[in-house]
Amino acid sequence: MIPANLTHYIETEIIPRYEKFDKAHNLSHVQAVIEESLSLAKQYDVNESMAYTIAAYHDTGLCHDRATHHLISGEILKQDVTLRQWFNEIEIETMKEAVEDHRASTDHEPRSIYGKIVAEADRVIDPTITLRRTVQYGLKQQPEADKEWHYQRFHQHLMDKYAPGGYLKLWLPDSKNTERLKELQTIILNEELLKKTFNKLFSEEKNN
Repeated sequence: MIPANLTHYIETEIIPRYEKFDKAHNLSHVQAVIEESLSLAKQYDVNESMAYTIAAYHDTGLCHDRATHHLISGEILKQDVTLRQWFNEIEIETMKEAVEDHRASTDHEPRSIYGKIVAEADRVIDPTITLRRTVQYGLKQQPEADKEWHYQRFHQHLMDKYAPGGYLKLWLPDSKNTERLKELQTIILNEELLKKTFNKLFSEEKNN
């Protein structure tokens, strides 16, 4: 059972920070990661309060930059003295490491089950959402670039990350992501379908 005062603190002081982030890392994203983390926490019989807190803090470092956000997020969690009301120093360190390990491009396996849970929850691989977020990110980074540039970036990113042999690693075979990744790969590997999907999403996002 997660203490009510912990939930209140995180909902009022931590989650609102996501309002300032891009569409791919906004309030709905952190809420989805929290929800999936708690679902996985029940499956693996771990401390729900820790899984909840890790999920809430996992992208807070985006206030600094994207490249090192996972490390900054871990520091934000560790330096938050308020969390000492609910967690001891060993738990704080475990949560910090889990936040640091959540990033999809990390070159090592998460150091604990908590890192695997938040990494898996952060994936939330839904073909439609993943493809839309990829378009949104490109438009945020290079709004002035032409459509062909955006398609090439979109295609390259999907191939690098999600295609067979890509850098995305799934750490929990029982998660929903295993089947969802196969669905996404079916779209990515069908060039005609991928281009058609991109055109639709690009048009919607440009006119949004």
